Amino acid sequence: MDLERIRRNTVGVILQFSVPAIIAMVLTSLITVVDGYFIGNYVGEQGLAAVNLGLPVIYLFLSIGLMVSVGGVAIAGMLYGAGDMQACNQVFRQTVVTTIVFSVLTGLLVALFFEPVLDILGAEGIVRKYFRTYYGILLLELVVMVVNSSFGMFIRGEGEPQYYMKVNIVSVLTNAALDYLFAVVFRMGIAGIAFASLISAVVSLVLILYFFLRKAKVYRLGRFSFSAAVLKRTLLNGSSEFVGEMSTGIAMFAYNYVIMRRIGVDGVTAFTIVGYVSYVFSMIVIGFGQGVSPLVSFSYGARECGLARRLRRRTNALVFAIGAVVFLAMVLLSGWYSGLFVKKDVIREMVQSGMTIFMTSFFFSGINAITSFYFTSIGKALESAVISLSRRLVVLLACIFVLPVYFGMTGVWLAAPVTEIITVCISAALLFPTRLDTRGGA
Repeated sequence: MDLERIRRNTVGVILQFSVPAIIAMVLTSLITVVDGYFIGNYVGEQGLAAVNLGLPVIYLFLSIGLMVSVGGVAIAGMLYGAGDMQACNQVFRQTVVTTIVFSVLTGLLVALFFEPVLDILGAEGIVRKYFRTYYGILLLELVVMVVNSSFGMFIRGEGEPQYYMKVNIVSVLTNAALDYLFAVVFRMGIAGIAFASLISAVVSLVLILYFFLRKAKVYRLGRFSFSAAVLKRTLLNGSSEFVGEMSTGIAMFAYNYVIMRRIGVDGVTAFTIVGYVSYVFSMIVIGFGQGVSPLVSFSYGARECGLARRLRRRTNALVFAIGAVVFLAMVLLSGWYSGLFVKKDVIREMVQSGMTIFMTSFFFSGINAITSFYFTSIGKALESAVISLSRRLVVLLACIFVLPVYFGMTGVWLAAPVTEIITVCISAALLFPTRLDTRGGA
């Protein structure tokens, strides 16, 4: 990395690091959307509802993986910026091993609680059957996915984001081809779609391991000395990501609980379809966050605090603009979009009416997420955790349980934008003290 180049062409460098990450994250999210298309058209709306009921499981895995990976890559990035290559490699190796151990333990824990969770949600009949089948297989895929994501962050940190982008292209194409083969040709139903995800994740892992065994120049696999101090710092530094993803999982559980009891399976299906757009947009934002994070960590480690702030501001402007574009596009295309997944009129009407309300949150959610990434990248875990906790748990849960009481399904759609608006104010308050640090940069 070159500080002078970052100063001279800040937006260009952000895009250089972020665009491959964004493409990688969007391609990852498209696996979910493609799965949804095949489930909606070849399994049915009950299949879509079953998949959505299990989203908290996915967010649990993401929370564990991101806590370890983001915390580790931030520490390694600052050591890289300070020129301590041996120490940054030790952190890399420990982070990867920790991610593997934590994700396997998470899979075993989740398997024990399938039935109690379904009882609480009130899932019965075919929805319950689909849930067991799909997530029984997907638990294996989620372990591999978390490990892949951890490796991917270090590939980007090494300055090779294009390679990870190519890995994700291969993964999406493999998944789509296998979805068609298993669901349409072999008629394996929802189990076939889950197997397609697992196989595509394993293919990605093989390509990632090839990179670290043959192409990596900074982060190399090998022996390491376990450090409890590094683990503690890693978990603390990544705690905001853990809080954020866990909070999203809890919020998704709350959404499903409220919708199942007030609207029913059709409401869950409609929320699932709108949620695909939100998921893709959140992956774009995460791609920006993962792309800019090593730049911020490197700049801050080199005592260029002003430059780190400039990177945050430019990235916030970019995610706001993209949020506006996605909002306008989906408002115009909501009718066509809902028809891709279901033909049932009542569900399509719910999707079209809710799309505009729900997606106003895109104007604010990207700014909040990037600000949280920024605080993590400069080692301010508490501030990052406060933002994540606000937008993904405390304020959001209050909105989920209160607004539907007065506004029904409209209240469900309103929960996200109201939450993000409140959190923007919190983010601004937390950022104010950082303006007082004028060491380096502009």
